[in-house]
Amino acid sequence: MPRPRADLPLHLDRGAPEALNVQLSRGLRELMRAGVLTPGERLPSSRALAAELGLSRTVVTEAYQQLYAEGWLEGRHGSGTFVVQVEHPAPAPRRPSRREPPVEPRVSRAEASAAGLLDLRPGTPWVHDVDRAAWKRAWRRAAAEHPPVDSPDPRGLPWLREVLAGHLRRARGVAVRPENLVITRGTGNGLDLVAALLAAGVRAGVEEPGYSRARTILQARGAEVVPCPVDHEGVDVDRLPDGLRLLYTTPAHQYPLGGRLPIARRERLLAWARATGTWIVEDDYDAEFRYDVAPLPALHGLDPERVILLGTLAKTLTPDLGIGWIVATPELATRLAALRRALVDRTGGTVQYATAVLLENGDLDRHLRRMRLEYARRRALVMEHLGRWAVGDTAGLHVLIPLDPARTAGVRAAARARGVLLEDLTRYFHGEPSGQGLVLGYGSVPLSGLRRGCEILADLLRE
Repeated sequence: MPRPRADLPLHLDRGAPEALNVQLSRGLRELMRAGVLTPGERLPSSRALAAELGLSRTVVTEAYQQLYAEGWLEGRHGSGTFVVQVEHPAPAPRRPSRREPPVEPRVSRAEASAAGLLDLRPGTPWVHDVDRAAWKRAWRRAAAEHPPVDSPDPRGLPWLREVLAGHLRRARGVAVRPENLVITRGTGNGLDLVAALLAAGVRAGVEEPGYSRARTILQARGAEVVPCPVDHEGVDVDRLPDGLRLLYTTPAHQYPLGGRLPIARRERLLAWARATGTWIVEDDYDAEFRYDVAPLPALHGLDPERVILLGTLAKTLTPDLGIGWIVATPELATRLAALRRALVDRTGGTVQYATAVLLENGDLDRHLRRMRLEYARRRALVMEHLGRWAVGDTAGLHVLIPLDPARTAGVRAAARARGVLLEDLTRYFHGEPSGQGLVLGYGSVPLSGLRRGCEILADLLRE
């Protein structure tokens, strides 16, 4: 067994505002990305590295845990901590089967509430803990300081792009400047603008199972939507179809299976994209909400030239705000802005100004910290009652309960009869379903209702 490195070129600034464990994890990440630390290489123990750098062992342990979560490191029992092997195999083409998705009357959130149903379907955040005082301050200031304009900037309000760029650098590890940003009305609007740049009939990949609205948007723009298989870690690079021009993916928290794309697979995905000339559209879905380690860095940060990043405040704050963004190269951002102007597609100036106020005052960061604690409590409650059946990464606002097809339909119907509304995994497939189960969201109902819904579902699953 080779001895671990004891001479790592790491430089930490104890006077910097950034925490030492964050500096250390970033430094190790950069050494691995640069090839200074090679795949399969053994790292010093947390005790040894702490002694070498003059740090507490806790700082080193937290840095290692972050890199474990991101997929950079792996532990081997009795042997230590090693850099993960990153490979670049050639993609294996596959033509998946097709089917028409089932047409089922869908109960709206408002209808579910009026009927007294506990709506445990995914996709909705808890919006009732927004700081009302901060919310009112932001809108009052926007109304007072932002008069109506006759020709809004299609890129978005310059001040919002400036403060949002700072937020994304801090929160998502994205080296972004205002000229990289186009402010949108949400991820759907952002994906629609990107899709509008594609030629009709091009092949666009969407995760399978995956976000059904992404398929709808791409099809509406004339693309041939191609299902791309996923597993418990995210999109399966080895099984990507050939001939794709664009791939839509949710690497931070795959929707709906809940996996996170580890660094080895991220590197392979980007190598595949560069080799094939495919655009990666990264939906930063649920990236803010991790409950074990810090949020994972965005895929965009590994290749800003090849990855287009979509984000929104719909889950972070409220869908009612209608604010999102595209992060792209300055050249592509210019093209998207020109397209917005041609389509008369715009985001309201007042809402942009109010959002900038929330960002500048730190209100959004404070809200995000509160909601991480809130959703962590909710996830713990779900796992307390349903941990025997539920799967999914320690993140996001939903879990998956795998079941066989007959049981899925029976449990869902029985839950509905007892006042609990659940989502079927089938609706997330474009081709023939390769898995069955229930997708349970825990963001939209009060804690008391969530507890009652979990108790009912647990009773049904035990039967």
